[in-house]
Amino acid sequence: MSAIADVVASRELLWNLTLRELRTKYRRSFLGWTWSMLNPLAAVAIYGFVFGVLLQGGAPTGTRSGMDNFAMFLLCALLPWNFFSLVNTLGMSAISSNAGLVRRVAFPREVLVFSNVAHALVQFSIELALLLVVLTIAGNTTVVLWVPMLLVLMTLLAAFAAGFALALSALSVYFRDLGYLWTIVMQVWFFTTPIVYPPSLVEDRLPEWAQQLMRLNPMHHVVTAFRNCLYDLAWPPLDRMGAMALAAALSLSLGWWIFQRSGRRLPEEV
Repeated sequence: MSAIADVVASRELLWNLTLRELRTKYRRSFLGWTWSMLNPLAAVAIYGFVFGVLLQGGAPTGTRSGMDNFAMFLLCALLPWNFFSLVNTLGMSAISSNAGLVRRVAFPREVLVFSNVAHALVQFSIELALLLVVLTIAGNTTVVLWVPMLLVLMTLLAAFAAGFALALSALSVYFRDLGYLWTIVMQVWFFTTPIVYPPSLVEDRLPEWAQQLMRLNPMHHVVTAFRNCLYDLAWPPLDRMGAMALAAALSLSLGWWIFQRSGRRLPEEV
């Protein structure tokens, strides 16, 4: 509890670090924050061409919305995944990129990680707001009514991602190859999560044990819950929400514990 109290007491520092990250994100970039939407749109164009055109993949019809649009189906899952991936990437370098600050100033080092999470959350909010506009134009005219549930999902996802970021930020100081290894892990994780394909696609192609293993994937529940709200216009099932809450609590607790155990020698190792 003392670690949490220290972070709360350092909320002004957290705010200033978050503002610093936001100001420097696209500094000297011609398009600036426009890249926040251009990057996922480029991914949609690529995956849409490969899976939607070349491989003749289709999107399932929205449960209550009746929407049948592969690009929208893909975006509803790709944006939360991109947020999770961004938090991991930023967390990996949160300590090492602030080595001078870590060595010279005594403060809760978790603040460096949480400032990156807050920065990524702002970007994620902008992307989701634009997606809501696009979905409304595409036919899901009542999607704005699901904003309160989206805020709950964003909070759970942020807590889940923050746990990984805390652990990665500390461990990467001691294990320099972790960044390369984690890139491979994220690639495998991406394609074992139903982002570019519906979950029903694997039902007849994988043995039951493999399907059960994929259902244990927390990001499976995350992207499906976002699709429930945005694409289907339906409430995520309670068991899915429970799985997300449990995964968020375990991730944040374990990640913070690893950070606390590994963080004592960070000023000497960084």
